[in-house]
This record gives sequence, C-alpha cells and structure tokens, in this order.
Amino acid sequence: MQLVFATNNRHKLEEVEAKLQGEIKLLTLNDIGCYDDIEETGTTFKANASIKSQHIYQKYNMNCFGDDSGLEIDALNGEPGVYSARYAGEHGNHAANIKKVLDNLKDAPNRKARFRTVISLIWNGEEHFFDGTVEGTIRTAPSGTDGFGYDPIFEPDGYNVTFAEMSMGEKNSISHRAKAMEQLLAFLSNT
Repeated sequence: MQLVFATNNRHKLEEVEAKLQGEIKLLTLNDIGCYDDIEETGTTFKANASIKSQHIYQKYNMNCFGDDSGLEIDALNGEPGVYSARYAGEHGNHAANIKKVLDNLKDAPNRKARFRTVISLIWNGEEHFFDGTVEGTIRTAPSGTDGFGYDPIFEPDGYNVTFAEMSMGEKNSISHRAKAMEQLLAFLSNT
C-alpha cells in the first residue's frame, strides 16, 4: 500500500515515517513530481488540510493525505492557530515565531496551550478527517534542540521537559500528529 503525503516539510515527513514504521510506503510530493506551491488559504486546520489533499487527488488521482497543524494558546484567544508557521510574518521563521509568542505572553498567568493536527485523507475518492491534540503549557524560555517550530517552548502535560528535549520516539508516542496518524492507520487497517 502506498500513500502520498502532501507536504514538503522535512520534519513532518520524518515524524510520519517514524510513526508508519514501514507499514505504508510513503510518497512525498517530490516522489510524484509535484512542485506546486499549495497555498493554505483556509481559516481552519481542517480547511487547510483538505486544500492540500484535494489538490493532490484532483491533479494526480492518487490516495493521499494532507495535514495542518498549529499551536493554540488560551491566553492569546487561540493564536497563533492556523497562522502558526507565519505568526511573526515570514513563513517558517521559528525563532521569530517563538519570540512573538513569548513577548505576547510576557505577563500572562495562564500559559495553557495545545498543539492540534487535522489530517485530511482522500482514500478511493472519499475524504476522511482525523484530529489529534496534545495539551500542555508554554515555557517562559526555549529549552532543547530537537524537534521544530514551537517545540522548544511547549511542555506537554504530565512531563517536565519540552518537545524539543524529547527524542523523536518519545514525542511520537504522545504528539498531536502521532495521535492523528494513529487514527488514520486504524482506518486504513479496516479498509
């Protein structure tokens, strides 16, 4: 069984491949010759995930999935949310995004947050959604060097380390993306 993952994000690919453990042959956009810049114009994770998977399915007619993920912070009314990757302006500037979050939370007593992932799977022409969430808090300063994005400031509930201080295996056992992928794998195992 093979499945296209509609992303060029190397970190996401590594996490998903580790979760799949060879059960499914994962194809990247490069593998299928897709070099399109798929714009995330949705206002929800679900909409953006769907945009990616629909684009691939309509153009290549291949079973595929896309995801959208982000950080939701209670004290910031759910920000950065769908704008997580470009919260400070430039897309993918992790240091600037982290700085903006920490600046915006400077005196906030409530630092509760969650990472959320929504996956849109198009399987034999039908779209299915899977949602994963991990609750936690935002640290006052970055800690750790692994992971990507907001991992250095996100401490999942029940742990005293950030995602960036965990191995990929540890993070993949509890992360939002891992939870959504587990649902996707359970669905595929029943098809």
